Amino acid sequence: MTKILFVCHGNICRSPMAESVMAYLVKARGLTNIEVSSAATSSEELGNPVHPGTQRILAQYKIPLIPHRARKMTRSDGDDFDYLVGMDSANLRNMALIVGTMDKIFGLLDWSSLPRDIADPWYTGDFEATFRDVWEGCNSMLDMLCNEKE
Repeated sequence: MTKILFVCHGNICRSPMAESVMAYLVKARGLTNIEVSSAATSSEELGNPVHPGTQRILAQYKIPLIPHRARKMTRSDGDDFDYLVGMDSANLRNMALIVGTMDKIFGLLDWSSLPRDIADPWYTGDFEATFRDVWEGCNSMLDMLCNEKE
């Protein structure tokens, strides 16, 4: 079983979007060996539901929203997950501080043809652009994982 933790600042926009998209893609490809979850690097949104903008964009693309309440990443997540996947460079730095190492830490678009940060729609308001990047990142990561197993 491959376990992936998607991480963003508050765990209400990008990381639950990535968790939901990846779960959808895993199911669509008929895979049963990948488990996904998400978390925050901050405690600002603890216990809060997914942002309405993320809910709307997922519904627009007919992707089921994973039931979710924001939680903060913990040191033990570094042991419990195979991949710790952040949305931007600030997330990656904060994730390393939480788990104490860069082992297992990646950016979601690291496997794409154009690695880059994923903009936070909390600030940009552009959930469509964030969705496109998350979709690209999840597909690229899933391709890598499937090719790795061959």
